[in-house]
Amino acid sequence: MSEIVLPREKLDAISAKHADLEARLANTSDATSIVALSKEIAALGPLVHAIAAERRVAADIASTCEMLADASTDAEMRAMATEELASLQAEHDRLVQVIRLGLLPRDSADDRSVILEVRAGTGGDEASLFAGNLFRMYARYAELKGWKVEVLSANEGAMGGYKEIVAEIHGDGAFARLKFESGVHRVQRVPETEAQGRIHTSAATVAVLPIAEEVDVSINEADLRIETMRSQGAGGQHVNKTESAIRITHIPSGLAVLVQEERSQHKNRARAMDILRARLFDMERQRLANARAAARKDQIGSGDRSERIRTYNFPQGRVTDHRINLTLYKIEAIMEGGGLDELIEAVITENQARLLAGEEA
Repeated sequence: MSEIVLPREKLDAISAKHADLEARLANTSDATSIVALSKEIAALGPLVHAIAAERRVAADIASTCEMLADASTDAEMRAMATEELASLQAEHDRLVQVIRLGLLPRDSADDRSVILEVRAGTGGDEASLFAGNLFRMYARYAELKGWKVEVLSANEGAMGGYKEIVAEIHGDGAFARLKFESGVHRVQRVPETEAQGRIHTSAATVAVLPIAEEVDVSINEADLRIETMRSQGAGGQHVNKTESAIRITHIPSGLAVLVQEERSQHKNRARAMDILRARLFDMERQRLANARAAARKDQIGSGDRSERIRTYNFPQGRVTDHRINLTLYKIEAIMEGGGLDELIEAVITENQARLLAGEEA
Protein backbone atom coordinates (compact mmCIF):
# COMPACT_ATOMS: atom_id res chain seq x y z
CA MET A 1 0.00 0.00 0.00
CA SER A 2 1.17 3.57 -0.65
CA GLU A 3 3.44 5.02 2.01
CA ILE A 4 1.72 8.40 1.75
CA VAL A 5 -0.57 8.99 4.71
CA LEU A 6 -3.83 10.68 3.77
CA PRO A 7 -5.48 13.19 6.16
CA ARG A 8 -8.38 10.94 7.17
CA GLU A 9 -10.19 13.51 9.31
CA LYS A 10 -10.14 16.00 6.47
CA LEU A 11 -11.41 13.38 4.02
CA ASP A 12 -14.21 12.45 6.42
CA ALA A 13 -15.19 16.13 6.65
CA ILE A 14 -15.26 16.47 2.86
CA SER A 15 -17.44 13.36 2.48
CA ALA A 16 -19.78 14.62 5.21
CA LYS A 17 -20.04 18.04 3.56
CA HIS A 18 -20.88 16.41 0.22
CA ALA A 19 -23.65 14.35 1.85
CA ASP A 20 -24.99 17.46 3.60
CA LEU A 21 -25.08 19.40 0.34
CA GLU A 22 -26.98 16.57 -1.38
CA ALA A 23 -29.50 16.50 1.47
CA ARG A 24 -29.99 20.26 1.28
CA LEU A 25 -30.42 20.08 -2.50
CA ALA A 26 -33.09 17.41 -2.13
CA ASN A 27 -35.02 19.63 0.29
CA THR A 28 -34.98 22.98 -1.51
CA SER A 29 -37.08 24.41 -4.32
CA ASP A 30 -35.35 27.79 -4.50
CA ALA A 31 -33.82 28.17 -7.97
CA THR A 32 -30.81 30.19 -6.81
CA SER A 33 -30.04 27.69 -4.04
CA ILE A 34 -30.40 24.77 -6.46
CA VAL A 35 -27.80 26.29 -8.83
CA ALA A 36 -25.36 27.12 -6.00
CA LEU A 37 -25.70 23.72 -4.31
CA SER A 38 -25.41 21.86 -7.60
CA LYS A 39 -22.14 23.68 -8.38
CA GLU A 40 -20.69 22.80 -4.97
CA ILE A 41 -21.74 19.15 -5.30
CA ALA A 42 -20.26 18.93 -8.81
CA ALA A 43 -16.98 20.47 -7.62
CA LEU A 44 -16.64 18.01 -4.71
CA GLY A 45 -17.99 14.98 -6.59
CA PRO A 46 -14.78 13.62 -8.19
CA LEU A 47 -12.85 13.91 -4.91
CA VAL A 48 -15.63 12.27 -2.86
CA HIS A 49 -15.90 9.40 -5.33
CA ALA A 50 -12.12 8.91 -5.20
CA ILE A 51 -12.22 8.88 -1.37
CA ALA A 52 -14.93 6.20 -1.36
CA ALA A 53 -13.06 4.13 -3.95
CA GLU A 54 -9.78 4.39 -2.02
CA ARG A 55 -11.47 3.10 1.13
CA ARG A 56 -12.94 0.12 -0.73
CA VAL A 57 -9.58 -0.74 -2.25
CA ALA A 58 -7.81 -0.32 1.11
CA ALA A 59 -10.30 -2.76 2.66
CA ASP A 60 -9.72 -5.24 -0.17
CA ILE A 61 -5.94 -4.95 0.35
CA ALA A 62 -6.33 -5.64 4.07
CA SER A 63 -8.45 -8.75 3.48
CA THR A 64 -6.05 -10.01 0.78
CA CYS A 65 -3.09 -9.55 3.13
CA GLU A 66 -4.97 -11.52 5.80
CA MET A 67 -5.49 -14.35 3.33
CA LEU A 68 -1.78 -14.41 2.49
CA ALA A 69 -0.88 -14.39 6.19
CA ASP A 70 -3.13 -17.37 6.84
CA ALA A 71 -1.02 -20.54 6.86
CA SER A 72 -4.03 -22.61 5.76
CA THR A 73 -4.32 -20.77 2.39
CA ASP A 74 -3.41 -23.28 -0.36
CA ALA A 75 -0.78 -22.57 -3.02
CA GLU A 76 -3.27 -21.87 -5.82
CA MET A 77 -5.22 -19.33 -3.74
CA ARG A 78 -1.97 -17.80 -2.52
CA ALA A 79 -0.80 -17.27 -6.11
CA MET A 80 -4.11 -15.66 -7.06
CA ALA A 81 -4.07 -13.45 -3.96
CA THR A 82 -0.50 -12.31 -4.67
CA GLU A 83 -1.45 -11.30 -8.20
CA GLU A 84 -4.59 -9.55 -6.96
CA LEU A 85 -2.62 -7.70 -4.28
CA ALA A 86 -0.26 -6.18 -6.85
CA SER A 87 -3.23 -4.93 -8.88
CA LEU A 88 -4.97 -3.53 -5.79
CA GLN A 89 -1.85 -1.71 -4.65
CA ALA A 90 -1.41 -0.10 -8.07
CA GLU A 91 -5.02 1.07 -8.01
CA HIS A 92 -4.61 2.33 -4.44
CA ASP A 93 -1.56 4.38 -5.43
CA ARG A 94 -3.52 5.87 -8.33
CA LEU A 95 -6.44 6.83 -6.09
CA VAL A 96 -4.13 8.35 -3.49
CA GLN A 97 -2.66 10.56 -6.21
CA VAL A 98 -6.15 11.60 -7.36
CA ILE A 99 -7.07 12.50 -3.78
CA ARG A 100 -3.88 14.46 -3.19
CA LEU A 101 -4.50 16.46 -6.36
CA GLY A 102 -8.09 17.02 -5.26
CA LEU A 103 -6.88 18.42 -1.95
CA LEU A 104 -4.57 21.00 -3.54
CA PRO A 105 -5.76 24.60 -3.05
CA ARG A 106 -7.86 25.64 -6.02
CA ASP A 107 -7.35 28.92 -7.81
CA SER A 108 -10.56 30.78 -7.04
CA ALA A 109 -10.58 32.14 -10.61
CA ASP A 110 -10.30 28.74 -12.32
CA ASP A 111 -14.00 28.51 -13.19
CA ARG A 112 -14.13 31.96 -14.76
CA SER A 113 -14.29 33.09 -18.34
CA VAL A 114 -11.30 35.07 -19.61
CA ILE A 115 -10.11 38.11 -21.47
CA LEU A 116 -7.47 37.06 -24.00
CA GLU A 117 -4.98 39.66 -25.21
CA VAL A 118 -2.60 38.87 -28.09
CA ARG A 119 -0.05 41.48 -29.19
CA ALA A 120 2.60 41.44 -31.90
CA GLY A 121 6.11 41.70 -30.50
CA THR A 122 9.45 41.93 -32.27
CA GLY A 123 9.42 41.05 -35.95
CA GLY A 124 7.36 43.73 -37.72
CA ASP A 125 4.70 42.48 -40.15
CA GLU A 126 5.65 38.85 -39.52
CA ALA A 127 4.96 39.35 -35.79
CA SER A 128 1.49 40.70 -36.62
CA LEU A 129 0.80 37.71 -38.85
CA PHE A 130 1.93 35.37 -36.07
CA ALA A 131 -0.29 37.19 -33.55
CA GLY A 132 -3.16 36.51 -35.94
CA ASN A 133 -2.19 32.82 -36.11
CA LEU A 134 -2.14 32.60 -32.30
CA PHE A 135 -5.51 34.26 -31.94
CA ARG A 136 -7.01 31.88 -34.51
CA MET A 137 -5.47 28.95 -32.61
CA TYR A 138 -7.13 30.02 -29.36
CA ALA A 139 -10.43 30.83 -31.11
CA ARG A 140 -10.46 27.35 -32.69
CA TYR A 141 -9.56 25.78 -29.34
CA ALA A 142 -12.42 27.65 -27.68
CA GLU A 143 -14.81 26.55 -30.43
CA LEU A 144 -13.82 22.91 -29.90
CA LYS A 145 -14.49 23.35 -26.17
CA GLY A 146 -17.91 24.80 -26.85
CA TRP A 147 -16.89 28.23 -25.54
CA LYS A 148 -18.00 31.56 -27.00
CA VAL A 149 -15.44 34.06 -28.38
CA GLU A 150 -16.28 37.76 -28.65
CA VAL A 151 -13.74 40.25 -30.00
CA LEU A 152 -13.57 43.41 -27.88
CA SER A 153 -10.96 45.35 -29.85
CA ALA A 154 -8.61 44.71 -32.74
CA ASN A 155 -5.83 46.65 -34.44
CA GLU A 156 -4.97 44.97 -37.73
CA GLY A 157 -1.46 44.70 -39.12
CA ALA A 158 -0.52 46.31 -42.44
CA MET A 159 0.06 42.89 -44.08
CA GLY A 160 -2.65 41.04 -42.13
CA GLY A 161 -2.90 39.54 -38.70
CA TYR A 162 -3.06 41.85 -35.71
CA LYS A 163 -0.85 44.35 -33.97
CA GLU A 164 -3.18 43.74 -31.04
CA ILE A 165 -6.43 41.87 -30.49
CA VAL A 166 -8.46 41.55 -27.30
CA ALA A 167 -11.36 39.12 -26.89
CA GLU A 168 -13.57 37.61 -24.25
CA ILE A 169 -13.79 33.82 -24.11
CA HIS A 170 -16.86 32.68 -22.22
CA GLY A 171 -16.94 29.13 -20.88
CA ASP A 172 -16.81 27.24 -17.61
CA GLY A 173 -13.22 26.57 -16.60
CA ALA A 174 -11.73 28.69 -19.40
CA PHE A 175 -9.21 30.32 -17.05
CA ALA A 176 -8.13 26.96 -15.61
CA ARG A 177 -7.23 25.73 -19.10
CA LEU A 178 -5.74 28.92 -20.55
CA LYS A 179 -4.03 30.66 -17.63
CA PHE A 180 -0.62 29.15 -18.35
CA GLU A 181 -0.67 30.54 -21.92
CA SER A 182 0.42 33.98 -20.68
CA GLY A 183 3.90 34.92 -21.83
CA VAL A 184 6.03 35.38 -24.93
CA HIS A 185 5.40 33.02 -27.87
CA ARG A 186 8.20 32.85 -30.46
CA VAL A 187 7.86 31.75 -34.08
CA GLN A 188 10.57 30.58 -36.50
CA ARG A 189 9.56 30.34 -40.15
CA VAL A 190 10.18 31.69 -43.65
CA PRO A 191 7.94 34.73 -44.23
CA GLU A 192 5.96 34.81 -47.49
CA THR A 193 7.78 38.02 -48.40
CA GLU A 194 11.24 36.43 -47.93
CA ALA A 195 12.77 35.88 -51.37
CA GLN A 196 15.95 34.24 -50.09
CA GLY A 197 14.12 31.54 -48.13
CA ARG A 198 15.72 32.60 -44.87
CA ILE A 199 14.12 31.67 -41.57
CA HIS A 200 13.03 34.66 -39.52
CA THR A 201 12.31 34.77 -35.79
CA SER A 202 9.53 36.95 -34.41
CA ALA A 203 7.33 36.97 -31.35
CA ALA A 204 3.96 37.79 -29.89
CA THR A 205 2.82 38.18 -26.30
CA VAL A 206 -0.26 36.56 -24.81
CA ALA A 207 -2.06 37.63 -21.64
CA VAL A 208 -4.94 35.65 -20.16
CA LEU A 209 -6.96 37.46 -17.50
CA PRO A 210 -9.92 36.09 -15.52
CA ILE A 211 -13.01 38.19 -16.12
CA ALA A 212 -13.68 40.24 -13.00
CA GLU A 213 -17.10 40.94 -11.57
CA GLU A 214 -17.98 44.38 -10.28
CA VAL A 215 -17.82 43.01 -6.73
CA ASP A 216 -14.18 41.94 -7.31
CA VAL A 217 -12.85 45.38 -8.18
CA SER A 218 -14.08 48.70 -6.86
CA ILE A 219 -13.37 51.50 -9.32
CA ASN A 220 -13.87 55.12 -8.31
CA GLU A 221 -15.30 57.13 -11.21
CA ALA A 222 -13.17 60.08 -10.06
CA ASP A 223 -10.06 57.98 -10.86
CA LEU A 224 -11.05 57.63 -14.52
CA ARG A 225 -10.25 59.83 -17.51
CA ILE A 226 -12.72 59.03 -20.28
CA GLU A 227 -12.08 60.26 -23.83
CA THR A 228 -14.17 59.84 -26.95
CA MET A 229 -12.84 59.79 -30.51
CA ARG A 230 -13.65 58.56 -33.98
CA SER A 231 -13.14 54.86 -34.58
CA GLN A 232 -10.20 54.02 -36.80
CA GLY A 233 -9.95 51.03 -39.12
CA ALA A 234 -6.97 49.34 -40.73
CA GLY A 235 -4.78 51.78 -42.65
CA GLY A 236 -6.28 54.75 -40.85
CA GLN A 237 -9.68 54.62 -42.56
CA HIS A 238 -12.61 55.92 -40.55
CA VAL A 239 -15.09 53.19 -39.66
CA ASN A 240 -17.73 55.83 -38.93
CA LYS A 241 -17.98 59.58 -38.53
CA THR A 242 -19.28 59.62 -34.95
CA GLU A 243 -17.09 59.71 -31.86
CA SER A 244 -18.01 56.20 -30.72
CA ALA A 245 -14.52 55.00 -29.76
CA ILE A 246 -13.75 55.15 -26.04
CA ARG A 247 -10.43 55.37 -24.24
CA ILE A 248 -10.54 54.98 -20.47
CA THR A 249 -7.46 55.70 -18.39
CA HIS A 250 -7.29 54.57 -14.77
CA ILE A 251 -5.21 57.41 -13.32
CA PRO A 252 -3.86 55.70 -10.15
CA SER A 253 -2.47 52.68 -12.06
CA GLY A 254 -1.82 54.34 -15.41
CA LEU A 255 -3.71 51.57 -17.21
CA ALA A 256 -5.42 52.70 -20.42
CA VAL A 257 -7.97 50.83 -22.52
CA LEU A 258 -9.19 51.76 -26.01
CA VAL A 259 -12.26 50.06 -27.51
CA GLN A 260 -13.71 50.96 -30.91
CA GLU A 261 -15.35 47.78 -32.22
CA GLU A 262 -18.94 48.86 -31.72
CA ARG A 263 -20.72 51.80 -33.32
CA SER A 264 -22.36 52.46 -29.98
CA GLN A 265 -20.37 54.63 -27.58
CA HIS A 266 -22.29 53.07 -24.69
CA LYS A 267 -21.29 49.51 -25.72
CA ASN A 268 -17.66 50.49 -26.22
CA ARG A 269 -17.60 52.11 -22.78
CA ALA A 270 -19.03 48.95 -21.17
CA ARG A 271 -16.46 46.78 -22.94
CA ALA A 272 -13.60 49.09 -21.98
CA MET A 273 -14.69 48.91 -18.34
CA ASP A 274 -14.74 45.09 -18.54
CA ILE A 275 -11.14 45.06 -19.81
CA LEU A 276 -9.98 47.62 -17.25
CA ARG A 277 -11.66 45.72 -14.42
CA ALA A 278 -9.99 42.46 -15.53
CA ARG A 279 -6.55 44.08 -15.73
CA LEU A 280 -6.90 45.64 -12.28
CA PHE A 281 -8.14 42.30 -10.91
CA ASP A 282 -5.14 40.55 -12.46
CA MET A 283 -2.76 43.13 -10.97
CA GLU A 284 -4.20 42.49 -7.51
CA ARG A 285 -3.97 38.71 -7.99
CA GLN A 286 -0.34 39.08 -9.03
CA ARG A 287 0.40 41.31 -6.03
CA LEU A 288 -1.10 38.80 -3.61
CA ALA A 289 0.70 35.90 -5.28
CA ASN A 290 4.02 37.73 -5.11
CA ALA A 291 3.44 38.48 -1.45
CA ARG A 292 2.95 34.75 -0.78
CA ALA A 293 6.05 33.73 -2.74
CA ALA A 294 8.34 36.48 -4.00
CA ALA A 295 10.08 34.34 -6.58
CA ARG A 296 7.01 32.22 -7.35
CA LYS A 297 9.27 29.30 -8.12
CA ASP A 298 6.49 26.87 -7.20
CA GLN A 299 4.41 27.78 -10.23
CA ILE A 300 4.77 27.29 -13.96
CA GLY A 301 3.97 30.37 -15.97
CA SER A 302 4.12 32.84 -13.14
CA GLY A 303 2.33 35.39 -15.25
CA ASP A 304 5.56 37.23 -16.06
CA ARG A 305 4.68 38.64 -19.48
CA SER A 306 8.37 38.81 -20.45
CA GLU A 307 8.84 35.08 -20.03
CA ARG A 308 9.40 33.16 -23.27
CA ILE A 309 7.23 30.13 -22.83
CA ARG A 310 6.98 28.50 -26.25
CA THR A 311 8.61 28.31 -29.69
CA TYR A 312 6.76 27.38 -32.89
CA ASN A 313 9.25 26.16 -35.52
CA PHE A 314 7.41 25.74 -38.82
CA PRO A 315 10.28 24.35 -40.99
CA GLN A 316 10.76 21.50 -38.49
CA GLY A 317 7.04 21.14 -37.74
CA ARG A 318 7.64 21.33 -34.00
CA VAL A 319 6.35 23.24 -31.00
CA THR A 320 8.51 23.41 -27.86
CA ASP A 321 7.28 24.47 -24.44
CA HIS A 322 10.39 25.73 -22.68
CA ARG A 323 8.91 25.57 -19.17
CA ILE A 324 8.62 21.80 -19.21
CA ASN A 325 11.09 20.94 -22.01
CA LEU A 326 8.36 19.30 -24.08
CA THR A 327 8.56 19.21 -27.88
CA LEU A 328 5.70 17.97 -30.06
CA TYR A 329 6.08 17.44 -33.80
CA LYS A 330 2.49 18.32 -34.65
CA ILE A 331 2.53 22.04 -35.31
CA GLU A 332 -0.38 21.96 -37.78
CA ALA A 333 -2.70 20.23 -35.30
CA ILE A 334 -1.67 22.64 -32.55
CA MET A 335 -2.19 25.75 -34.70
CA GLU A 336 -5.64 24.40 -35.63
CA GLY A 337 -6.53 24.26 -31.93
CA GLY A 338 -7.15 20.53 -31.70
CA GLY A 339 -3.60 19.66 -30.68
CA LEU A 340 -3.29 22.43 -28.12
CA ASP A 341 -4.87 20.38 -25.32
CA GLU A 342 -1.85 18.06 -25.16
CA LEU A 343 0.46 20.99 -24.45
CA ILE A 344 -1.92 22.57 -21.95
CA GLU A 345 -2.46 19.28 -20.10
CA ALA A 346 1.30 18.70 -19.85
CA VAL A 347 1.88 22.13 -18.31
CA ILE A 348 -1.00 21.68 -15.85
CA THR A 349 0.31 18.25 -14.84
CA GLU A 350 3.81 19.62 -14.26
CA ASN A 351 2.37 22.45 -12.18
CA GLN A 352 0.42 19.97 -10.05
CA ALA A 353 3.56 17.88 -9.56
CA ARG A 354 5.45 20.93 -8.33
CA LEU A 355 2.66 21.87 -5.96
CA LEU A 356 2.62 18.34 -4.57
CA ALA A 357 6.40 18.39 -4.17
CA GLY A 358 6.07 21.67 -2.30
CA GLU A 359 3.62 20.06 0.13
CA GLU A 360 6.03 17.19 0.75
CA ALA A 361 8.99 19.49 1.39
